Amino acid sequence: MGKKQLWMMIAALIMINCLTVAFFLTKSEMAGGLANDEAVATVGKREISRQAWLNELEARYGKDVLKEMIDQKVIEEMAAKYKIEVSEQDIDREFRMLQTTYNSISQKNNKDEKKWKEQIRSTLLLEELLTKDVNFPDKELKTYYSQNKDLYNVPAAYHLSHIIVKSKKEAEKAVKELKGGSSFSTLAMERSIEEFSANEGGDIGYISNGDDRYPKQYIETAKKLKKGEVSKPFKVAQGYALIRLEGKINGKSYSYAEVKDQIRRQIALNQMKTPATASTFWGDAKVEWFYGDMAKN
Repeated sequence: MGKKQLWMMIAALIMINCLTVAFFLTKSEMAGGLANDEAVATVGKREISRQAWLNELEARYGKDVLKEMIDQKVIEEMAAKYKIEVSEQDIDREFRMLQTTYNSISQKNNKDEKKWKEQIRSTLLLEELLTKDVNFPDKELKTYYSQNKDLYNVPAAYHLSHIIVKSKKEAEKAVKELKGGSSFSTLAMERSIEEFSANEGGDIGYISNGDDRYPKQYIETAKKLKKGEVSKPFKVAQGYALIRLEGKINGKSYSYAEVKDQIRRQIALNQMKTPATASTFWGDAKVEWFYGDMAKN
């Protein structure tokens, strides 16, 4: 399993966690407000009862949500049993790499960052558990490092928001309003013709050199901005753009010593013939669950 696949797995697990929270919060919040036979929606004279809705949620998502919750507990249990820990440095490195790889991972609030880091920690613990008894000669690890140095180079990345309007006149009007105290995110939602980012207040996440989703001028302009500063309007394919620098991640190259353990895990995982999942330890953790034998599901 390569690093890109690992990062994709972490992103998928975060989405499952969000679903877990939404599913169970919904059930607990509704429990205090509605009886099971009360309606959560009406369509003409037809009703959808709370119980029918919750039954459908459980039928669609219940097994996956429960499995994810069990997996998290299994990882914690096995890590404690085998006295396995991961360092904050390793977690921060993976988070930095994720930020510069997936533009949707910004730092809008500390809660989001905490959620990502918790999932990264869980994933790294699972990797350590799966590879705890595997070792390789130092020479082999160094060779892997020298052949894959790019995997351990984090490029400088810029967290940007933008507003795109059709004409220079509209762009200059927006600049004037921003100088007058208008909110960048509000103007983006109201004026930007790039709908996807407009819905996010103009936020496009992190971009770095080589990102072909945006013109090179975005990076060139961002390099000259201070945090919170808005650029002058510049021409783009759709019209004129303004960008605001929300934050920056400085580039960093990690030494062999800093990533040696990560390389050991990576080589071991690449050689594994079975999927790298927490279900490997269900028997050891003595898991019993609502859906029966794990091997049959």
